[in-house]
Amino acid sequence: MSEPIQLYSLATPNGQKVSIALEEMELPYVAHRIDIMKGEQFAPSFKKINPNSKIPAIIDPKADGGEDFCIFESGAILTYLADKSGKFLSDDPFVRNRTLQWLYFQVGGVGPMFGQFGHFYKYAKEKCKDPYPLERYTKETQRLLGVIDDRLSENSYLAGEELSIADFATFPWVVCLDVHYQAEDHLKLNQFKNVQNWVAKLKSRPALQRGLEVCPI
Repeated sequence: MSEPIQLYSLATPNGQKVSIALEEMELPYVAHRIDIMKGEQFAPSFKKINPNSKIPAIIDPKADGGEDFCIFESGAILTYLADKSGKFLSDDPFVRNRTLQWLYFQVGGVGPMFGQFGHFYKYAKEKCKDPYPLERYTKETQRLLGVIDDRLSENSYLAGEELSIADFATFPWVVCLDVHYQAEDHLKLNQFKNVQNWVAKLKSRPALQRGLEVCPI
């Protein structure tokens, strides 16, 4: 029997992607909380796992020819876990690449843009006198939500009719807009009805809820 995966994370949207996947895939794991507010991600021991000093990261013990396999970058971790478990990423090349397409959409667009919006809307220590940054990231966040909403108008999930790692990656960032940024009114989130229905559907999954609570902030 293989040893449990070692997860190094915190319950930020990027961290929650991986803990959700681990719970949904029913893969044994041990969670290690990395307090990024205290700078624990810069410790030499963690930089051996992720030289970029970001969470999440995992170690799959003795998986690589008897050697520990370290992975960082949440999209890469999700793909690895899906391949390892045989769940939430199809073997069919067209379905698989459609899923990866929406995963990369999240990694390259949703995460960075939503994160910048959150910075200027809530977390910046000093409010920017120039309204341009907040206006830019507000519009881009709303645009990306519109892309997701249009996709979900014709599909149950982002990659089609089956739940996938693309949903696990995107869900925490969408929820963050309301729960953490408290920007529901500012972003007019109620206009994205398909997104709201998708969020409600995913929230009803017990494994997903467990994943949200791993390594709490």
